[in-house]
Amino acid sequence: MKKSVYSLVLADDVIRAVDREAARIGTSRSNLINQILAAQLSCITPEMRMRDIFGFLTDFIGSSFQIQQQTSASLMTMRTALEYKYRPAINYRVELDRSPDGYIGTLRVHIRTQNANLIEMFNTFFLYRIAMETAQLRLYGYESCPCTLTAGIFTRKLLNTGLDGQQTAQAISFYLDNLNNSVQTYFSDPSGLREYSPRLEAQYKSTLEKYVI
Repeated sequence: MKKSVYSLVLADDVIRAVDREAARIGTSRSNLINQILAAQLSCITPEMRMRDIFGFLTDFIGSSFQIQQQTSASLMTMRTALEYKYRPAINYRVELDRSPDGYIGTLRVHIRTQNANLIEMFNTFFLYRIAMETAQLRLYGYESCPCTLTAGIFTRKLLNTGLDGQQTAQAISFYLDNLNNSVQTYFSDPSGLREYSPRLEAQYKSTLEKYVI
């Protein structure tokens, strides 16, 4: 939604009330006024679009994810625990773009540990995952998987394939469920990746047949 600068004359009491509410929800005065006017006039703002997507995603997401408190309209964070000694946590953070173009947003997956062996295992899995997703996405006309990997952090752009809000949430939930199931499978038996990788690839292919994201 394109924005321009306008001058408005408002009552001091109104501005004080707007400022209190803006501070409460963590946004700016102008953004809150924009949201109020948009709601009154039935316009769709980026915040409304993102809120709708996250609302659907909350309904769709699997029970293995623990949704964290949201601190931003554009951000949703979930956590799972690995079925591995000490049960280290993995955070999944979905951040939506206000003005989506080629991508609707970014997924960031982070293992919460200082254990070098666990980080190495995490990186080994996601190097495999990147190669696998790249091969599968090429069948749909994408040259590579839009992602990066650093020590213990996997970042992936979420493709914009023209889905509506509910479909976008469904596509994200399918992808997260598939990814988390694959991560859990790997950490339960890291040495057996070659043996069960055909099953993981078939499961990801099935996910792509529903939605590409």
